[in-house]
Amino acid sequence: MKVAVVILNWNGLTFLKKFLPDVIKYSPEATIYVADNNSFDRSIQYVEENHPEVKIIQLPKNEGFCKGYNSALSQIEAEYYVLLNSDVQITSGWISPIISLMDSDPLIAACQPKIKSFIEPEYFEYAGAAGGFIDYLGYPFCRGRIFEKLEKDKGQYNDTCEIFWATGACMFVRAELFHKTGGFDDDFFAHMEEIDLCWRLKRLGYKIMYSGQSEVFHVGGGTLSATNPQKTYLNFRNNLALLIKNHSEKHFLRTIFIRMLLDGVAAFKLLFSDSYKHFNAVIKAHFSVYGQYKKLYIKRVRLKKAGYQYLSEDPTVLKKSLVMQFFLYRKNKFGKLDF
Repeated sequence: MKVAVVILNWNGLTFLKKFLPDVIKYSPEATIYVADNNSFDRSIQYVEENHPEVKIIQLPKNEGFCKGYNSALSQIEAEYYVLLNSDVQITSGWISPIISLMDSDPLIAACQPKIKSFIEPEYFEYAGAAGGFIDYLGYPFCRGRIFEKLEKDKGQYNDTCEIFWATGACMFVRAELFHKTGGFDDDFFAHMEEIDLCWRLKRLGYKIMYSGQSEVFHVGGGTLSATNPQKTYLNFRNNLALLIKNHSEKHFLRTIFIRMLLDGVAAFKLLFSDSYKHFNAVIKAHFSVYGQYKKLYIKRVRLKKAGYQYLSEDPTVLKKSLVMQFFLYRKNKFGKLDF
């Protein structure tokens, strides 16, 4: 099997009914799997009764995004995995441009299509947009999305280019390399796990790509909405965790210290905007990282010993502070950023 499209599902019956038929229709070159995280909303019964051509992997409990995918993909043999959120509407011809691109270069480990908003189709979608980047302090952003600011799609990102990270909402990844790196970090549970994976792949010398010739539409917030404090907690905790694991030795401690200060500013900004639960989530995230620092640092040491090189000069890393450029200098579009 060359291509396996794998949809990780947890109580996503509504999305499966809405989007799975098109996945089947527009993916003739792929085998489609639904990996279910022990749903209780009749998701599996729906697939069995209406789409018998779809293969089902039933997981014994809700293992989250990371462990759920790790468990499911360990049971699937294919050359390429396509990790697809259940709340994504795909379009005709969405697979072939990316597989052709990855076939052309064995150093391409992962790739993503253009991700646009299902709710507002003229805009890019938060989770991935036109390819993920990161600044030297670990703040992730995208072409088409910086913090909460989204761009309209005017064809400005119809190209193919190298990026820092590919979104987990629709990620094409070489199966061999996914397993070689150990897949997603189970401790992340969900959120930013794809950045951690892509960072590790890059540290092994592989490339992450974006293809504007493939386009999908993402609802977003299908499992955790942006208003849920748990999402805030996971984002802040996991962002610090991936920094501790992967940041180069140059200015490592200084970078972590600056991030902690900036996270403190963000927490108090949330508090003063009457978001006490989100303020508390940031504080909780930091104490979680403090408590796990030794474990995270051991992971860092093991990666180095296993041959994962620290990145030095990388064109997909913003060398200046994204926070400063966005909030102080009002550079709210990717094309305005000073790399």
